[in-house]
Amino acid sequence: MIVSRVIGVVVALLVGTVLVGGPAESAPNACAVGNPLQPTAELFATDNTATITDPDDQRLRNGLAAFELQVDGIALGNVGLPVGSTLVSGVFWSDERQQATYERSREFHLACVDAVDLHRIGDQVRTRFGQESVLTFRYLPNTASEVDAFTVEVAGVDVRRFRDALVADREAREHLVGGSVTESGSLILVADLADFTLTQRFVTSIGGTWNPDTVHYGDREFVG
Repeated sequence: MIVSRVIGVVVALLVGTVLVGGPAESAPNACAVGNPLQPTAELFATDNTATITDPDDQRLRNGLAAFELQVDGIALGNVGLPVGSTLVSGVFWSDERQQATYERSREFHLACVDAVDLHRIGDQVRTRFGQESVLTFRYLPNTASEVDAFTVEVAGVDVRRFRDALVADREAREHLVGGSVTESGSLILVADLADFTLTQRFVTSIGGTWNPDTVHYGDREFVG
């Protein structure tokens, strides 16, 4: 219901832009042709600034509903189109601390954003919520010169299983650093294109099934 209201507001905003012009005039041109509600980018972010190492920490049960509305507002303010978000539990390896940490976050699905828009939205989210960086991913054809990364989704992986596998695999934790798991138990990895084979090997090693249909290519940026 919240997503429907947000979409209604932004569609009205975009229509108004087309009619009256203004600084956001280019935004509709960044929409997916024929389907403006098709996500063209993802943004992974949280409002958490604490270090959480206990998987039973109650902060990892936060639904981040208010945070979702705030980030949607930032996207709208930059004439991006928020088309929903996915609640995820992240696991990240810290070389400095030599330990894995947990984080509750959301994967925001955005349309009508180009590279400049996406960077600006990511930077504003990072600044507002005191984050070191925010991860963005812009979908591109796999033949595009800007492609430097890919994302893949692996069904049937829970948070603890992913965490234990990451900690135990030195090469994977150094290259992948971390990943996110949805409430339904799907692991989302965003990795460097050079680590494609390593990522496949890691997924197989934890008993996951590599599904080529869930692999998407694009431009990854840690906005910081």
